[in-house]
Order: sequence, then C-alpha cells, then structure tokens
Amino acid sequence: METVELCIDEEREIRTDQYGFQQPAGSGSASPREQVSDYGSVLRRRAIKWRKLLQSSRVERSLKMKRYIRKGIPNEYRTLIWMTVSGAQAQMEKNPAYYKKLLEMEEDPRLVDAVKTDINRTFPDNVHFRRTANPSLQDALFNILVAYGNHNKIIGYCQGMNFIAGYLLIVTKDEEKSFWLLDTLIAKVVPDFYTPTMSGLKTDQEVLSQLVKMKVPAVAALMEKHNVMWTMVVGRWFICLFIDILPVETVLRIWDCLFYEGSKITFRVALTLIKYHQASILEANNFPAVCEKFKEITRGALAQDCHVFMQKIFTEPGRLPLATITKLREYSRAEIDAQT
Repeated sequence: METVELCIDEEREIRTDQYGFQQPAGSGSASPREQVSDYGSVLRRRAIKWRKLLQSSRVERSLKMKRYIRKGIPNEYRTLIWMTVSGAQAQMEKNPAYYKKLLEMEEDPRLVDAVKTDINRTFPDNVHFRRTANPSLQDALFNILVAYGNHNKIIGYCQGMNFIAGYLLIVTKDEEKSFWLLDTLIAKVVPDFYTPTMSGLKTDQEVLSQLVKMKVPAVAALMEKHNVMWTMVVGRWFICLFIDILPVETVLRIWDCLFYEGSKITFRVALTLIKYHQASILEANNFPAVCEKFKEITRGALAQDCHVFMQKIFTEPGRLPLATITKLREYSRAEIDAQT
C-alpha cells in the first residue's frame, strides 16, 4: 500500500517526506499528509486494483494498462512498470554486465569533473543525497552519470541529467535500473534534448509556442507583445521534466505517463498549466510580470493536487494527436535550421 509518510527530526524541526525531501516545520504550509488526505484513499484503492491486475496478467501494453497508468502507479510497482513499458528492462536483459563494464572503463577527467561539480548541487534539501547519509545516494548518482557519459560519448554529461537520474534513483533504489531508464528517456522519450546543440529541446519549445497559438491564443499574443521568449518561461520545465517545478508526487505521476505514452505528455502538462491559469497570466502587463506569472502557476493549488492535475492534462488541452505534434516538429525544426 502506498502512503505518504512524514518523518520529523524534532531537534532540527525538519519534516521529511517518504522520498527524503525536507520541509521546515512551522513554515505555515500544509504537510504532505494534510495536502493529500483525500488522495490517500485513492492510493489505497489503486494499490488493490494494481495488485489484482499484476496477479492475473503480464505487464503488456494495452488500453487497460494505459488507463491504469494514467490513474497512477503505486510506488511499490513503479520500478517494475517503468522498466517494462519503456523497454528499459528488455535493454538491460539484452546487455548483461554492460553497466558494470561502463564503470570499469578508464576515467575521462573532463566527464568526472563535470559530474562531480553538479553532484553536490543535486537535491540539497533531500536527506538521502547528503554526503553524510549512509548510504549516500551521491555515490550511486555519480556512478550512473559517469556510466552514461561512457555509454554516450556524444552527450557525455549535460546539466539537468543529474536531477533526472536522481529522481530515478529515489524511485528504483537501483543503480543499474536507473541507468537504463535514463538511457531510455534520453534516447527515446526526449531525443536530442541533451545533445550539444539541444536541437530537440529547442524544437519542442517552438512546438509548444505553436500549440499555445492554436489553443490559448490570448497568451500567445501576450508573449509576443512583451517579447518574452518561450525558453525564458518553460526551458526548465522541459530540460528537467518538471523536477523542482512541480511537487514530487505530481512529477512522478507525469513520469508514469511519460514512460508509457512518450513526450506528448510534456505538451499536455505545459498546456494545462497555461490554459487553466490563462486569466491569471493575462493580468501581466510587462516582461518581468509575465515571467513571474509562469512561476506562480506551477505553485498553485492545481499542481499540488496530483490526482486532479492528471485528470486535467487529458481534458484541459483538448485533442492532441501525435500526427499534429509530428507535423509541428517538422515545421519547427525547419524554422530553427533556417535561422542557424
């Protein structure tokens, strides 16, 4: 059964959720348990249904599996489902001992230095990533990122990958599985996001701008009026796949769908945040105000309630066929290439 646990270090007055993230006591905000009191009953019902599903059938892609994933994967099954539906499990089984071989390769000093630089900046508010933790997830995170750099020398290491790999570690608690899930994300789900040119990231930001013109034209006009580039307000949303942008539970629910349905989920999330908060965004009357509004909409009540939020992403943006996204990507890529 999945529950939101809250540990309190009375001496230091630090609240810690089940993932290890801290929330100072007396901050005035509701505890994770209080925020998701109704969600707890949802989790219990979902856990029972998932247990029955997995006892009666194999993990295979199907409309039923898609429906279950959209409603949320209990934590105890998350690693299994992510690994299976994404293809990461199959890749790991095809390449036994490959991860170990990557770690045994001769060190690339530039790769190691780049990874070490970001390790200490990864989730400083998470007790499991402290250097003093026993065990410290910093060690496992270092291994994953160095292994990936050895695996994909074109990318090596790119900022943002530390947060992605860190979240994977929190869920899987397994280095090798986290490595293969990271590889799946970078190679299949968001290709070319982390390449030297970041062409995939630039393309998808432009695709979002086109989708906003189609579905929330007033916001698109506001952005143009105040000369706000989309990369200024959604760049971190995409490169970190909403980590440190939205609450942990919400991010994990998004990733449940991302591993199954692919990158169009990122557009659904972004469009939902923009469309649902359109009235608030339109109150902005200058460049700084627009940027601040885009920060505010990720901290609102909608984002805090992950169950309602995930229902909204499949209704608020309306139809979003993959064919439309594919065409917009082709158009956007051509536009970007013409400018370089």
